[in-house]
Formats: sequence, C-alpha cells, structure tokens
Amino acid sequence: MESLEACPERTELEDELRAYAREGQYERAATLAIERYGAEVLGYMFAVLSAPSDADEAFSEVCERLWRGLPSFEWRCSCRTWMYVIARNVGRNRIRAAARAKARVVPLSEASQVAKIADRVRSSTAIHLKTESRTRLDEVRAALEPDDRTLLVLRIDRKLSWTQIATVLSDDGTTEGPALAREAARLRKRFERLKSKVVQSLKEGRDAPDSDR
Repeated sequence: MESLEACPERTELEDELRAYAREGQYERAATLAIERYGAEVLGYMFAVLSAPSDADEAFSEVCERLWRGLPSFEWRCSCRTWMYVIARNVGRNRIRAAARAKARVVPLSEASQVAKIADRVRSSTAIHLKTESRTRLDEVRAALEPDDRTLLVLRIDRKLSWTQIATVLSDDGTTEGPALAREAARLRKRFERLKSKVVQSLKEGRDAPDSDR
C-alpha cells in the first residue's frame, strides 16, 4: 500500500473514510470524501477538460462512480488517490467521446445525499474556477496532452507522491510492488523533461511544448 502524505489531518480523514466503509456506511463515506476532496478534484477536471460545462458534468460522474465503487474498493491506495484515478478515467473517456458525441451524465438519482454534496461543492468551487483569470502557464498547460496535464497538476498543484501519481496514471491497475516503483521513477523523469519544455515555451512565448512520451 502507498504511504499517505505526511499530513495528520489527511491521515485521520482516510482512517475515518475507511471506518465508514468497513461499517457499510458507503453514502456517508462518499459524502465525506466529496466534502473534503471534491473541490480539488473539480479543479483538476477544469485543468484537464477545456469546457467548464464538461468539467461540471465530469465531476458529477466522478462522484457517482465514487459512491457506486466504494463497496468494491480494496483500499490499496488512499481514497484521495482513488478519486484522481476515477477523475483521470472520466476525463479521458470524455475527451474520446467528444470526438463522437457528447455523452450525457447519468444523474445521481439513487444517491440523493451524495448528489446534494456534489452540487454544493461544484457550485461553490466552479464560480471561482470559471472567473479566475488564465495565466500564461495555464494556457501552455491547456495545450498539452491530457496525461501530461494530469502529471503537472498532480505533482505541482496537488503535491501527490510519485507512487500516488503512478497509481493514478496506471492503465493496468498497478498500485503496489516493483512495477509501481518503476513506473514512479519513469514518471519522475518524464516530469522533469516536461517541466523543462514548459519553462522553455514560456520563455519563447510558444503555445505549448511537444508532449514527451
């Protein structure tokens, strides 16, 4: 299992979420997770998806998947990291679907309390995100490939550890062991190369660097 960030409050929160899940109080766990982590996850959706309406709808889908997935969640990573796993998958699917047809999000009809919390977080956070002026860095980052945007947001803005980032960006569900350590090391090198290119783009006034695969 990954080690949690060195933050007593976050460790206590994760322990509380796990306790609710063990007791089968999944709606209560989902509500608490959305209340505490929802704003930062919504901010991530705004960074990855270009249209605010898409980010709003994607956030609703993330909350629904969180609530529905809690009974089968194995807690091999923190709930916070898992929410970013869900968010990355939702964002990637929406980007792919946009080329075909705009998907309609299924409402949280069976999770009334969770829906209320998601709406509250979205309405209070989205206003700030929509009105915040875009910096040059925001513009450069917006032109990157989705996974490169994710890498920058999770490391620079959210300060996730490299193993947590590797968990989020893992396509095969790797969450522990040597494979995760190797992926974390690879992503760290990729981040350093990407960061250098972003800095160079800012200096030269270009829109965005070429993604480094």
